[in-house]
Amino acid sequence: MLKFFSLPAVLAAISGAAMAVQGTLNSQLTQKTSLLSSTLIVHIIGSLIALLAVLAWKVPMFGHKWLQIPWYLYLGGALSVGIVALVAITISRIGVCNATTAIILGQVGLAVIIDHFGLFGVQRISWNPWQLLGLALFIGGAKLLFK
Repeated sequence: MLKFFSLPAVLAAISGAAMAVQGTLNSQLTQKTSLLSSTLIVHIIGSLIALLAVLAWKVPMFGHKWLQIPWYLYLGGALSVGIVALVAITISRIGVCNATTAIILGQVGLAVIIDHFGLFGVQRISWNPWQLLGLALFIGGAKLLFK
């Protein structure tokens, strides 16, 4: 069982904090430009940084059998565009706390389902009554956070 304060859990929490900052910055950029242009520029900058990291760490790009990988594993890029756009829209309309609460609720809810059924090839981790209770309490807490 994963410990709550293990390195992977702490790194995941840092990632969540970075997502709150990212969403806020993207929302502000969208207000100063437009939704589609800000989404594009954010992805261009992210792609350039990823390219620089690949080059700096000399990660091989051409040894993979890209065409043998299931097609749906490439949908992350398309989902990323939608996520950036939706976060930028929702933060500007309902605020950082409300939007982030709803985002996390959606993430946790679907994550429990993905784990339980082992979707997309992940290790199957069946839900248990404690997780379902935790999800119910999380929903209640989310309701308290919404302003």
